[in-house]
Amino acid sequence: MKEPWFDPDTYAWIPGTMLGLFGGLLGTLMGCLGPRGKARGLVGGLLKGGTLACAALAAAGVAALLMGQPYGVWYGLLLPGLLGAGILLSLRPVLRRTYEQAEARRMEAHDLG
Repeated sequence: MKEPWFDPDTYAWIPGTMLGLFGGLLGTLMGCLGPRGKARGLVGGLLKGGTLACAALAAAGVAALLMGQPYGVWYGLLLPGLLGAGILLSLRPVLRRTYEQAEARRMEAHDLG
């Protein structure tokens, strides 16, 4: 077996924890700013960037698995990468619908006023 990329007992928890923190931040921003129609570019950019980062984690996990890295190395990269990419991809239509509804409310209020 090759030398591990990092000590799985010490560092394998970091990608999953970072994904959880990012998800909490993104969910807060989507829940607070989305219904108001604010910061669409910021929230959408974070969603896209997070998806790309998770895809990179998943690719690194697959590479680690193929290169014979220990379980803690490839699993610590692959699991948050796959989960994060799947969850964030599924949130794209939710985000789009939230901002469309906010725009519809804004237009309705403008028509009434």
